[in-house]
Amino acid sequence: MTVELARPVSRRTISAEVLLVLGVSLGQSAIYAMVNIIGRLTADRPLSQQTATLNASQSARPWLDLTYQLLNIAFALVPVLLAVHLLNRDRGDARLTLGLDAHRPGQDLARGAGLAALIGLPGLGLFYVAAKLGINVSVVPAALPDLWWTVPVLVLAAAQNAILEEIVVVGYLVTRLRDLGWRVGAVIATSALLRGSYHLYQGFGAFIGNAIMGVIFSIFYLRTKRVLPLVVAHTLLDVVAFVGYSALPSSWLDWL
Repeated sequence: MTVELARPVSRRTISAEVLLVLGVSLGQSAIYAMVNIIGRLTADRPLSQQTATLNASQSARPWLDLTYQLLNIAFALVPVLLAVHLLNRDRGDARLTLGLDAHRPGQDLARGAGLAALIGLPGLGLFYVAAKLGINVSVVPAALPDLWWTVPVLVLAAAQNAILEEIVVVGYLVTRLRDLGWRVGAVIATSALLRGSYHLYQGFGAFIGNAIMGVIFSIFYLRTKRVLPLVVAHTLLDVVAFVGYSALPSSWLDWL
């Protein structure tokens, strides 16, 4: 006698799973960011006179700072592994489901570079307008000491951001919301609003810009079923922001 062990995953189980995955990753970040923006708006200084520092130093001792940086990057990717593991259980190979396989590297790289250009250039303009309107804080993309490991760590941090955000907020979330029977418009809006929300600590310009990026990336994923080009695009954007900020003269970046 053959016993069938596999059972279809219920809507309730998928809903709980989504909440738990987001609760240990970017959903948690979104809640903190919303509390953060309330704190900024009720502070005794205007939003435009406040600062948000990304990739900050964690210790005055270089080797300990490097250790903290690498640990932060590694543990930030655990929710990605969790999401992939959960998709593997009931949908088969999650790499194929999400479009993370390396079957078309040239096309994925080209599409990623194109998306980076599409998002990056208008994004700079939006950031400049937000800064002039005073609806963003001053953002410091990198504040690490000038050491041999600074650029490699910034590149790794950029890749970590891209892998976490694109796999969880686009690949995983879009897939699961479609499993729940959500309409395409609601799926796109949810993914985009989540992306904008966890950037609120940078201000309202960052929220708007990232929400727009979320719409474009979600539509791309729904049409292509490939998340790898999104990871490439996001990595390129963050590498330019992090490394560029560290390399360019500070006088060029006063508008940030």
